[in-house]
Amino acid sequence: MDFQIEKIAFLQLLSYSWGLNHQISKSLKKTKFMPDLKSITSQIRRDIVRMVHGVSSGHPGGSLGCTDYFAALFFKVMKHNPFFNMNATDEDVFILSNGHISPVYYSTLARSGYFDVKELASFRKLNSRLQGHPATHEHLPGVRIASGSLGQGMSVAIGAALTKKLNGEKNIVFSLHGDGELNEGQNWEAILFAAHHKVDNLISTVDWNGQQIDGPTKKVMNLGDLAAKFKAFDWEVIHLENGNDVDEVATTLEHAKTFVGKGKPIVILMKTSMGKGVDFMEGSHEWHGIAPNDEQLAKALAQNPETLGDY
Repeated sequence: MDFQIEKIAFLQLLSYSWGLNHQISKSLKKTKFMPDLKSITSQIRRDIVRMVHGVSSGHPGGSLGCTDYFAALFFKVMKHNPFFNMNATDEDVFILSNGHISPVYYSTLARSGYFDVKELASFRKLNSRLQGHPATHEHLPGVRIASGSLGQGMSVAIGAALTKKLNGEKNIVFSLHGDGELNEGQNWEAILFAAHHKVDNLISTVDWNGQQIDGPTKKVMNLGDLAAKFKAFDWEVIHLENGNDVDEVATTLEHAKTFVGKGKPIVILMKTSMGKGVDFMEGSHEWHGIAPNDEQLAKALAQNPETLGDY
């Protein structure tokens, strides 16, 4: 990929980020290189497995399972600015609660222009800004909270959403949560609080893959009927049956936005498969926090073509 194509690709990715696809200039339309969401997901999955393989450490399973969500949100749905400002004035906000899936988060941020993709090679290394769990101390653009401790993201997202309301902003706060972290009681206190205070500019998504580090969620701590639980707490509940279809994810997120401002917080219950995109990882909790070896990496990369250029 030569410099001109890289420049065009970068401008296109920024246009995705701002939801301005229809405003791409005539000069960009003439080129054959127009990355679609599926091309982006393929590249992000390559980044994920290469990052964790590079340091024999990290969490590929959940990252791969949530790739379609991140691609749809950052490149299609959310209004955000890669020229990062912590206050996020006049833009939407994303809060990652299950911070261990940092590989997909870092790849998405880099691919959407927050920092150079070459920095992905520093993942989990000494003095890197790309720590195993996202943190603010390193001042990595795009990261607004430290999210190593599970169960706290819902509270933070609600606080950010209330701040938007107090400031008179019409923007949306999006958040992502693992189903396993719903074992934490803090979530349910926050969920109750959000409904009581009508935090209706919040769209929270639960990655409902049925797996956590110790095994299937049904065996570790059965979540039961999540939809009934959220409805009982007076949330607007939306079902996403295939969270690994990037177009379906984008459509569902756009549908969720139609409920903003109607008096209830919104939750998307998103069914995904842990390890999606790498056949020997799919559906198994064993890949929650294990890095592939050389042979496994080669197999994983063969299933996810290079589309935007490896770092």
